[in-house]
Amino acid sequence: MDPQLLERLRQITPEEQRILEGDQNVDRKLYTSARNFVIDSRKLLARGKLIEVRPHTRFIHFPRHSHNYVEMVYMCSGTTTHIINGTKKLVLAQGDLLLLNQNATQEILPAGKEDIAVNFIILPEFFEQAMHMLESGSILYNFILSTLTADSTDSSYLYFHIQDALPVQNLIENMIWTLLRKNPAPNTINQISMGLLFLNLTSFADTIDREGEGQYEQHLVFLALQYLDNHYRTGTLEDFSASVHMQPYTVSRLLKKHTSMNFKELLMERRLRQAAYLLSNTSFSTEAVLHAIGYENSSFFYRKFKEKYGKTPKAFRRISEKE
Repeated sequence: MDPQLLERLRQITPEEQRILEGDQNVDRKLYTSARNFVIDSRKLLARGKLIEVRPHTRFIHFPRHSHNYVEMVYMCSGTTTHIINGTKKLVLAQGDLLLLNQNATQEILPAGKEDIAVNFIILPEFFEQAMHMLESGSILYNFILSTLTADSTDSSYLYFHIQDALPVQNLIENMIWTLLRKNPAPNTINQISMGLLFLNLTSFADTIDREGEGQYEQHLVFLALQYLDNHYRTGTLEDFSASVHMQPYTVSRLLKKHTSMNFKELLMERRLRQAAYLLSNTSFSTEAVLHAIGYENSSFFYRKFKEKYGKTPKAFRRISEKE
C-alpha cells in the first residue's frame, strides 16, 4: 500500500484514544440506536451518500453484531480475526478482502496498532452499476443480487485471498483515496471503480472462501414457485425475472436445473393443479375454470389437462363427485 495512505490510516482516532485511556467498552451510540447491536448506516453515512470508508477501530473486542448495509473489509497491514455467523473464524492478512452481506453476523477480536483494516460502508443500491458489468449467474453477480433482496439466504460472505493481485490493490486504494479526500462525486467514480474491481475479482473465483454455496439457486427456485402460486393467472417469466434482477434465460436455466422444468412448464403445471382443484371443489363450468387459471385457448387446455390427469375435465369432475 502507498506509504502516505497507510500513514494516514495508522493515525489514532478519538475513539481509539478513549479505548487506550482505559475504556474497554464499545460505545454503541456511535454505531446504533437500536437495542440489538445492528450497526446503522445512518450513523456512518452522510445523507445522500451510498458509500463511505473508515479505518477499523483497533485495541478492542467488537462483540457479535450485524449491519443494515454491505460491508467490505480490506486488510492494509497486519491481521484481524473475524468470527462470522458465530462459527466461522477468518484471519485476514495483508491484502485480503472480505465482503459481508446484510444477513451476516460478525465478531472481531482486538487488533494491534499495526493491524490496519479499512471498512467500506456500502448501501445495496450502490452496486447497481457493478451488477451491469458482471456476467449474470457468476458468484459475484449472485452476491450483489443477494444484497438487493432483503430476505436473501445467499452466501453471507465472500473472502478473497488476493495479496498478489496488483490491479485489485490499485482499485481499492483509489477508492480509499477518493473517499478520504471527499471528492465531489465519489458515488459515480467509485461505482465504476467497484465494477472494475469485481471484474478483476472474477479471475479469483476458484479461490473464494464463501458460505452457503448453492443456497442462492435454491432460494431463487423457492421465490419462483412462490411467485407462481400467487400469480399463476397472469404471471410471466419476464415479470419474475425483473423482480429478481436476472435475465429470463438465466432464470429458466436455473429452474430447469433444479426442478427439471423451465418457467413455462412450471406455470402450466401450476395452472393445471389449480384447474383440478376448482373442478373438484366448486361448481364452476369448465369454461369458467379455464378463464380462472389464465387460459384462453380451450383446445390447448383440454389437451394438456388430459395429458396430466388422463381424463377430460368433465370426466375428472364426475369422478371427484363420486369420491
